[in-house]
Amino acid sequence: MTRRPLCVLVTGETVALVREQFGEFQHFFERAIGDRWQGGFEAIDARHDDASKALDARYAAVIVTGSPASVTERAPWMLRAEDALRALVEREKPLLGVCFGHQLLASALGGEVRRNPAGRRLGTHVVRLRVDDDPLLAGLDREIRVNVSHEDHVAVRPTKAKIAHLAESDHDEFHAFRAGRRAWGVQFHPEFSDEITRGYVHARRELLVRAGLDPDAILSTIAATPAGPRLLENFVAIAERDEAAVR
Repeated sequence: MTRRPLCVLVTGETVALVREQFGEFQHFFERAIGDRWQGGFEAIDARHDDASKALDARYAAVIVTGSPASVTERAPWMLRAEDALRALVEREKPLLGVCFGHQLLASALGGEVRRNPAGRRLGTHVVRLRVDDDPLLAGLDREIRVNVSHEDHVAVRPTKAKIAHLAESDHDEFHAFRAGRRAWGVQFHPEFSDEITRGYVHARRELLVRAGLDPDAILSTIAATPAGPRLLENFVAIAERDEAAVR
């Protein structure tokens, strides 16, 4: 049984419409992972607290959440969080960056995040895996359906670690990567259920219309995405193997 908690490094708040029913980003992960992780969860808010607390040996693994913020803002708290992510990669603690967390990890390792010229994306999309031998992607088809919600993307790939390019999509070529041995970034949201994704579409309806997108058409294509929970299950298994090695 796992003894150490999993740290969720919070980088933003979800939209009010979704928060009322499903809570904040950390709660999405807790719900999606459920009792597959027996060590419990603890949240650290990187915007207001010291992100380096995630380096504490009491944590078995770290997940970095999404955020409505943009890595391009280069806010002081983001720079401090990047310092912590670089240290986590060096220490080979299991690390998963999701959406904003994916972009922040890439930036921390020498990549560059920019506004995606293809525009905003929200809903259920297809992602193509480039490899079939990565532990985070174990058991997934080479083409998976996942939920996304973002405007920025990793435009320049990171250079300050050994990088494996794991997945791509029509909208984001650098959609998932591994840095070193135990750090991953994924642009999509494995923690988003179809209900959460629909809530985002309803909450962002006006933004979508202004971006030239059809919210009702997006809603009609949202579906269950079993690849997301499977990926989180794989990450938990990686953390559990590390936990067993510690014991």
